[in-house]
Amino acid sequence: MKYQNEGFVPETIAALKKELEASKKNFKIVAGEDNSEEFVNFYFIGMHEGKEVIYDAALYTLRLHHASEVYELAEHEAAKKFSNFKGIHYEEDENGNLKPLSSEEEEIGWFMTEIIMDIEEDESVKVQEFVDVDMNHDYGIGLDAALNVDQIDERVITKFVKEFNEDTLVLDDTMYAFQSEEEDVDD
Repeated sequence: MKYQNEGFVPETIAALKKELEASKKNFKIVAGEDNSEEFVNFYFIGMHEGKEVIYDAALYTLRLHHASEVYELAEHEAAKKFSNFKGIHYEEDENGNLKPLSSEEEEIGWFMTEIIMDIEEDESVKVQEFVDVDMNHDYGIGLDAALNVDQIDERVITKFVKEFNEDTLVLDDTMYAFQSEEEDVDD
């Protein structure tokens, strides 16, 4: 039988199911450097068209989703103002320290910072909780979701998977805007 991808293959699903039972969890975190308190990539088993399938999920905080949307908008504005803008790329030296930006990158960075501050101040970007399902994913079914929580931890993931699978997940449709948190800088 031809399967859409590995995440639909019964043996792959059975192997993950066995792993989940051994861990006593309803999800498996995908090891990766991108995982943080505000974003976690994980697998879980759910149903699709009456059959079990692996979901490859990315769950993040609404605050992170908002910051991403604001940053994209700032990049778009920078691309309109600076004809050769291709993003700001930070490089490290041999000691792991960040190399200084070029004067043009520095100017673009300041421009983007001002745009971000303006967007946050006038709250022109608002976001709400969501779940997006991607049937054309390369492993199982892709799932992106943002929740209005302070952090993504095991409790949040467990609850999300349970409610998603039981079809009891209720999303908050309130529109939110966030402000960047100012970091304390010690002299």
